[in-house]
Amino acid sequence: MNGKGFKKATQDIGRTLARNSPTILTGISVAGLFTTVGMAINATPKAYQILGGKGWRKSHPSKKEIIKLTWRCYVPTIIMGGVTIACVIGANSINLRRNAALASAYSLTEVALKEYQSKVIETIGVAKEQKIKDSIDEDTINKNPVKDSEVIITGKGEMLCFETISGRYFYDDIENIRRIQNELNFDLMNDGFISMNDVYEKLNLPYSDIGEDLGWYAKDGLMEFRFSSQLTTKGVPCLVVGYHRKPEYNHQDY
Repeated sequence: MNGKGFKKATQDIGRTLARNSPTILTGISVAGLFTTVGMAINATPKAYQILGGKGWRKSHPSKKEIIKLTWRCYVPTIIMGGVTIACVIGANSINLRRNAALASAYSLTEVALKEYQSKVIETIGVAKEQKIKDSIDEDTINKNPVKDSEVIITGKGEMLCFETISGRYFYDDIENIRRIQNELNFDLMNDGFISMNDVYEKLNLPYSDIGEDLGWYAKDGLMEFRFSSQLTTKGVPCLVVGYHRKPEYNHQDY
């Protein structure tokens, strides 16, 4: 391997280590935990030997004296414990920095998307922009065909609906969904934010894994559903339930 090839290989290894550093540090932390426990167990008999040689059973030394006599036995254990703690803190710190960077990138993308949408409406008009959205909803429905076993029974209506964020079908009623919108905006104004899981709770849908990370700030205005009437691949009328303003990431950091 020539010098250039060695340099490239070194760079590739460095990138791989950096990319997987949280996983590596977590693995080291787990191994360090078991090693620390094992070292503590192995150090204890040595401490007993020291104390036995000093006749501790007869003299009954104080805790301070015991520590003074045996602390050297546990130095390797303390060092290993410190390394383990450092790895845990390091992995958490890297994850926090990466999440912050991801949130920042998401915010920049969201701003760019809003500016683009505004310019589209300005250029082609509201009616044509709505037609484009309806066409997108139609494509979404076609790509996510409904199956009777997957439709959620909410007990609130008999109209087939499709929620665009989670991609789930459910039965409801448009007037009930509008009423839910009013309730959600009431909570939004009182609490300062609402999450996607708040929406799902009102709609009688199960919580989503990302439901607590996405939501709406009160400072940005009200949450408003966007409705579109489509036909499923089976020709069944379906109400597509979207959002005029998409939920934002880390909405609780308002």
